[in-house]
Amino acid sequence: MFTVDEPNLSLAWSKAFVKAYDTTGNEISPLVLNIRNDADGSLENLEIRRALDAALKNCGYQNVETVANTIFPESLWRMSNGDRKRLFSLYKKCLPRLHKLEPQLNNRGLYFERLVAFGQEPNYVNQLDFILDLNDSRKGVIRSKFQASIFDPARDHVRAARTGFPCLQHVSFVPNRTTSELSMNAFYATQLLFQKGYGNCMGLWRLGEFMAGEMGLRLSNLTCVVGVEMLGTTKTKVADLVETVRPFTAHQEAISN
Repeated sequence: MFTVDEPNLSLAWSKAFVKAYDTTGNEISPLVLNIRNDADGSLENLEIRRALDAALKNCGYQNVETVANTIFPESLWRMSNGDRKRLFSLYKKCLPRLHKLEPQLNNRGLYFERLVAFGQEPNYVNQLDFILDLNDSRKGVIRSKFQASIFDPARDHVRAARTGFPCLQHVSFVPNRTTSELSMNAFYATQLLFQKGYGNCMGLWRLGEFMAGEMGLRLSNLTCVVGVEMLGTTKTKVADLVETVRPFTAHQEAISN
């Protein structure tokens, strides 16, 4: 098991990325990655983010922002002016276009789609709205109710060897009324660290901030548990990227020691 605990998403991802690169087989199993919301900290290191986006572009993969939007559509939330019902409505209207944009990647759905329209039509369940309505209407709700599923056995237990979606299994939210904070947990069976890892963390963080804001709380941390964290590419393709981010991880370890 490899554990990362940092107040900076870029640094947390970099530590896991360098570890996977240096490990025989280029896998971490399992990975526990925790990102803390420190009051004086910055969520991202722009040098790391830009280097990653450039490497993703060179390899023909989606950039960080595109991946993040599959988990939480930040631009639609801004358009909604703080109205979550409008966010859900806008997103559902955009879904046909989103599916067509990346038909091979999105033909089985998107993560935020599963969160707001889980199951089979016409019995879709908006899990996020249920959680928030429950939080708004009642006090003392058992916290096990504050979880949402992505993986749907009825749709996802298929015979195909590779489907690509969904790797994220479910998320849970842990409100603490005493401290007015919200912790968020995410569970992955597998994840591709280079192609998806950073963008997934960014999308989850934004989802956590959205849920915390709607609950009148502050997001305190995001914890991702990954059963098998794979580098997700050949070492040759990311050798330059590793050399760019490695000094940041080494510097942080020197400070910690």
